[in-house]
Amino acid sequence: MHIKKYLLKCLHRLQKGPGYTYKELLVWYCDNTNTHGPKRIICEGPKKKAMWFVLTLLFTSLVCWQWGVFIRTYLNWEVSVSLSIGFKAMDFPAVTVCNTSPFQYSKVKHLLKDLDELMEAVLARILGPELSHVNATRALNLTIWNHVPLVFIDEQNPHHPVVLDLFEDNYNGSAGSTPAPGRTCSAHGCKVAMKLCSHNGTTCNFRNFSSATQAVTEWYALQATNIFAQVPNQELVAMGYSAEQLILACLFGAEACTYRNFTRIFHPDYGNCYIFNWGMKEKALPSANPGAEFGLKLILDVGQEDYVPFLTSTAGARLMLHEQMSYPFIKEEGIFAMSGMETSIGVLVDKLERKGEPYSQCTVNGSDVPIRNLYSDYNTTYSIQACIRSCFQDHMIRNCSCGHYLYPLPRGEKYCNNQEFPDWAYCYSALRTSLAQRETCIDVCKESCNDTQYKMTISMAVWPSESSEDWIFHVLSEERDQSPNITMNRKGVIKLNIYFQEYNYRTIEESAANNIVWLLSNLGGQFGFWMGGSVLCLIEFAEIIIDFVWITIIKLAALAKSLRRRRTQARYDGPPPTVAELVEAHTNFGFQPDTATHGPDAGPHPHEQTPPIPGTPPPNYDSLRLQPLDVIESDNEGDAI
Repeated sequence: MHIKKYLLKCLHRLQKGPGYTYKELLVWYCDNTNTHGPKRIICEGPKKKAMWFVLTLLFTSLVCWQWGVFIRTYLNWEVSVSLSIGFKAMDFPAVTVCNTSPFQYSKVKHLLKDLDELMEAVLARILGPELSHVNATRALNLTIWNHVPLVFIDEQNPHHPVVLDLFEDNYNGSAGSTPAPGRTCSAHGCKVAMKLCSHNGTTCNFRNFSSATQAVTEWYALQATNIFAQVPNQELVAMGYSAEQLILACLFGAEACTYRNFTRIFHPDYGNCYIFNWGMKEKALPSANPGAEFGLKLILDVGQEDYVPFLTSTAGARLMLHEQMSYPFIKEEGIFAMSGMETSIGVLVDKLERKGEPYSQCTVNGSDVPIRNLYSDYNTTYSIQACIRSCFQDHMIRNCSCGHYLYPLPRGEKYCNNQEFPDWAYCYSALRTSLAQRETCIDVCKESCNDTQYKMTISMAVWPSESSEDWIFHVLSEERDQSPNITMNRKGVIKLNIYFQEYNYRTIEESAANNIVWLLSNLGGQFGFWMGGSVLCLIEFAEIIIDFVWITIIKLAALAKSLRRRRTQARYDGPPPTVAELVEAHTNFGFQPDTATHGPDAGPHPHEQTPPIPGTPPPNYDSLRLQPLDVIESDNEGDAI
């Protein structure tokens, strides 16, 4: 098959006149292109030709550099943020309210009996170090204490700190420390720390606190977590505050509402929380007009006389505004409302719209996040808070073999407790302070592409006033307890007003800072400014590139053919054999005379020779020569290249 001839014909059909060599191709391009500069290279004299060659090369390099800058800027996927203000009727946000105390002390006292006795002994030891503790510790249940004890750390010598158990008078700690016998320590002279150990006490570390108040509070919360993690969820709900106890009155706009209009969820930090207008089972309620008269009004009773004394040190309510069908992370995003106060909350709405891939690592619904959302059991939408906490719980299960009480638990796993997982507190503390763990979760989790934030303006006033508190408390006591006596006081009641300040909402939207139109405009502007080119000039250049590649293919094919011919000729040392030599090499011996046989079995005529068998002798000429069959005849038309 004449491949080279076929390629030449194809090239000739593609172009009429550029030529079949690189030089002819370049000359044809410079003579016919619409780009300024190349024509002057072939038309001017030697000096101007050199000058125009340098200028063309310089401006071509400048254009390529500018193109590189614009393309790199475009591939950075930068965004610009635009702020727009709209006005329309909006759906009222979901409102979550919780009591700051997760449980009623009267219902959990039996569970916390041993822990409370330990707490009282710890406080007595901190406040009165000179007292004897031997008799006090005999009646205590030290099983909980032995897992995570509190210790004194004497840092009078910073290089050799001394550790003392709160319930012992002997020191143990740094090597070489020899404290005097009977020496005591108090919170004033020593720091209170939490001792966390693993592997049967072989590996320990100390979590230091600047105040004994913080130390005992954190220690009590950690021990309470161990206790509540072993209680079924139904019992925990029953030990919390019911909606009927917490919500005394409700009014939305001009319509009355009750605690039945709230949806209950259990939050490990705040117990039973109640959500108004969550939108799970019913359509979200719209707000008729902006202003306090058209918002939500609540009267709450937190009942702080039944707070858990060592678990909750803050009195009031915790509330949060959020979108419908989103889980309320009230501990991180909520605000407090004080007892004995009327708190007014004016709301402004900010809507965030982020660009997706490749401009940012946001997600629409969390389906592309490799972390299982443990809050999906609530049928809520994705949020980065849910992802980070699900990621932490996943690391907790993988590293500590159990899940933490404060986060949802995957199926088939268990919550951490001292009995089944004695090292869990040490593992949890190490994981909580691990920078690598936090960075891993932050890198994996993505922000939501669409989000709504509620900006609040908060104002407070004393409620009820001294002149009206008598009749208000009488009415509320009658409604709740059916009692003619006052059973409520200023320490427990809270009034809330939540409303839209105005219907103006702000939309913060991300858009591509450099889109494809911007890129093409800048590329074309630079090309036209420096070289007077256009899109057609680029097409001409692309055509020349195609011709260049085609000619290169033809030359490579010719080179391959030449090499194949040389390899074939290298098989023979001399010229090709003649026909006579080929025939002689394959002569049939049937045409040769037989040699006489001499031996004892010779015939009666031993000297008689057998006449030769007639045959056709081979031709005796060498004018016809043959070439090897694999040598292909050269193409005269292809030799022109």
